[in-house]
Amino acid sequence: MLFDILQSYAWRSPAKVVLKSTTTEVTYASLSGLINQLQKRLQGHKSIALALENSPAWIITDLAAMACQIPCVPLPFFFSDAQMMHAMQDAGVQTLLTDKPAYFTQLLGDKVVAQETWEIAGQTVCCLRLSIPAVAMPVGTAKITYTSGTTGDPKGVCLSLQAMLAVARSISQVAGLSDIDQHLSVLPLAVLLENVAGVYATLLAGGTVHILTVQEVGLSGAQLDGRRLLQAFQQKQASTAIFTPELLTALVGLLESTGQQLPHLRFLAVGGASVAPVLLQRAAALGLPVFEGYGLSECASVVTLNTALAQQIGSVGKPLPHVKVRLAEDGEILVEGNTFLGYAGQVVDERPQVLATGDVGYLDDAGFLHISGRKKNIFITSFGRNVSPEWVERELNVQPSIHKSALFGEARPYNVAIIVPRRDVSEASIRAEIQAVNQGLPDYARIGEWILADAPFSSQNGQMTPNGRLKRDAIWQYYQDRINQLYEGKQ
Repeated sequence: MLFDILQSYAWRSPAKVVLKSTTTEVTYASLSGLINQLQKRLQGHKSIALALENSPAWIITDLAAMACQIPCVPLPFFFSDAQMMHAMQDAGVQTLLTDKPAYFTQLLGDKVVAQETWEIAGQTVCCLRLSIPAVAMPVGTAKITYTSGTTGDPKGVCLSLQAMLAVARSISQVAGLSDIDQHLSVLPLAVLLENVAGVYATLLAGGTVHILTVQEVGLSGAQLDGRRLLQAFQQKQASTAIFTPELLTALVGLLESTGQQLPHLRFLAVGGASVAPVLLQRAAALGLPVFEGYGLSECASVVTLNTALAQQIGSVGKPLPHVKVRLAEDGEILVEGNTFLGYAGQVVDERPQVLATGDVGYLDDAGFLHISGRKKNIFITSFGRNVSPEWVERELNVQPSIHKSALFGEARPYNVAIIVPRRDVSEASIRAEIQAVNQGLPDYARIGEWILADAPFSSQNGQMTPNGRLKRDAIWQYYQDRINQLYEGKQ
């Protein structure tokens, strides 16, 4: 279906640019030829891993693998060495296409059995053939996506083309995408959310995808240059984009301080983590069309989304047309209608029809889904109250003096927060902001005491995953003595 649609756009608007980077433009007319050319080279390859910076070559390779019905394994560069190796071995990858050959030849060592250079859309790409044993996959696997989980090795989620396109069609429909849209790919293309809801949805609508490297949009590791990000939006006159909450925080702060606007932007989706309502309210005050959503890799990305026609700040929107959402008796969110095929290496007779997400929440009377937090992270205070730490952390993390926080309080009379401050802030300002947050929380969720973190949570110190989720057990192990001393001192 996708390729038929792309071909129809090639007939109707052959000169229209579909993929555009700083150095390369690909029209709808030339896209099919580039895909077909690469298809011939991919014949005989059983599975491929894709480790490229954001570029037209990334998207063309992804589409060519799809056309060949070869499972594709996107590898994000925020993965650690161990995660890279795990993903390739777990998925039985025998071909790697990359623009970082030196890194991967060193990492893979004698597993590299052959190497050659390919040209894809004007970009030089290295093809490495690997001696990794093949792994059985569920029938129909088009993509195997890995997320950096909070514990253990990440699982390879096997997705069909139909499941991914179902999400893309729904996004295109509810966001009102059209052939005049200019989508700016800010997140790495290896992130499923950007791949499906950003690129595929724009292609289905006949729009243009602007592809900049992470450096060109101001991202460098965990650092963000907000001015470069703003400049990218202005130069490309972007009408759509997908953000994480951290990116939205930076953009809102920059627009508030400079008074600049983004008049071309009409749909900015934000997902990947919970967004504080106060941040969305600040965005709305600036005229930013920000819409929070919710999804999972096992559902091929987005499940629910706020839109211009149906928005409720504090919710993650209504279910998209292709899925049904309901709740288990304990409040766990269940998704039906677009689930994954299984995990890499696990051949199952039948795909799961209903996915238990591990998230808890509720559906309000208007049909909007509200997320409370992860089922496994909820703790119970000594007063018998359930607290979702993500809820409280979300309110703390948008305060001007607070960069990150982690909340604990299992079987205790009050909660303790570990606070990672922003630069050059005083403890007095942090204390005042915590007091302000407490005023908006019920008594059982309030912060009774807090501790300044010794260092920011990061993947380097093992207290955060590379994609920004807290490793709560690791943080607790590091700070438990000081937390317990606070409780003992108040007994």
